[in-house]
Amino acid sequence: MSYANVRELQSALNTASDIAFSLEAEPSALETNQLTDALRRALSAAGALGAEHGGTGCAEHPRGAVDPLYGDKDDPVPANWGRCLLCNDRRRRASAQRRGGR
Repeated sequence: MSYANVRELQSALNTASDIAFSLEAEPSALETNQLTDALRRALSAAGALGAEHGGTGCAEHPRGAVDPLYGDKDDPVPANWGRCLLCNDRRRRASAQRRGGR
């Protein structure tokens, strides 16, 4: 996780909070535009935090394939497994070998 992305998120949220708490009952167009811009900046910074680990959330394979069985009711993965297809496949193969399968 990048410290710069965290700082950008904190800064954008603080700015949005400051603007929101200073709004009058009938905010001007300028005030609402400033608030919208600060919230967009915060959303973008929050998205950048998650993008560092890709869709898998895996530090080893951040841009790898997401396991299609992750969260599948019929074939759920164990609770300590992640969304990374490569890691989960390795775990499935190791588990099958321990059970004596191929």
